Amino acid sequence: MADAHTHTGSCLCGTVRYEVTGPFNAMMSCHCSMCRKHHGAAFATYVAARSTGFRWLSGEDSILCYRSSEQGKRYTCTVCGSVLPVLMQEHGLAVLPAAPLEGDLGIKPQSHLFVGSKAPWYTITDTLPQHPENPPEFASPAVERPKVDARPGITQGSCLCGEIAFEITGEPLFMWNCHCTRCRRARSAAHTTNVFYKLDQFRWTRGEALAVSYKLPEAQFYGQGFCRTCGGKVPRPSPGRGIVVVPAGCLDTDPGARASGHLFTNYKASWFEITDSVTQYPEAPPPPPAPQARPS
Repeated sequence: MADAHTHTGSCLCGTVRYEVTGPFNAMMSCHCSMCRKHHGAAFATYVAARSTGFRWLSGEDSILCYRSSEQGKRYTCTVCGSVLPVLMQEHGLAVLPAAPLEGDLGIKPQSHLFVGSKAPWYTITDTLPQHPENPPEFASPAVERPKVDARPGITQGSCLCGEIAFEITGEPLFMWNCHCTRCRRARSAAHTTNVFYKLDQFRWTRGEALAVSYKLPEAQFYGQGFCRTCGGKVPRPSPGRGIVVVPAGCLDTDPGARASGHLFTNYKASWFEITDSVTQYPEAPPPPPAPQARPS
């Protein structure tokens, strides 16, 4: 049984803060394309509690509400783009992304939902039950989304509402899963999966003016890109470094790469277990070896 403690959470920038009193009655990871695009991650893990135990502490005037389907709405911080809790008053529930919540939640993930929509670049390696769509007891149908045809040598992506789209040519530099507290709070997910490309490989194909680029003030480079209409995560170009950081969850086609490491595992969520064989780095990965000088 999940505990009845009060847990606090906040967005990356700290503008929106909230608290919830358990116990949590469910914890599930969703792989649907809408969750992947909203969070910019391989999947989103949510906990549910009674709505009477939830309250906003600050920042309600900085919440973007986007209706993603007839059945649901999604909430995002307008400043930094972090995904926020959803109140389902008609069911008496508060549904919260687990990653930003502080402390031991007293519950572990129970199953995977919508694995029929799972990202091709992510493999589920734990033993939890997998549902192709929603479990029957939820009685919520899948939402059909436009299909994107793959093009040779081109990786394509878009935001949740589809008003922003982009494409990338060629192979990525690298692809990482990151478990640091910043990434978990920014994406409101167990970990990020980011793909890094050279800047000249990337171009917006529509909606560039709708892309918000938030930089965390105390960080040298860290930030987040998101759509001002739907809150979906989008790439964040970094001209000073000559790269673009692409949240893998917003990709519409397979980049052909797979994550080569889990970073900052010292800070991973207590409720998430790494069960794959990908290399784990407690902190940042070691720098690549310097090129050797050729003999004259």
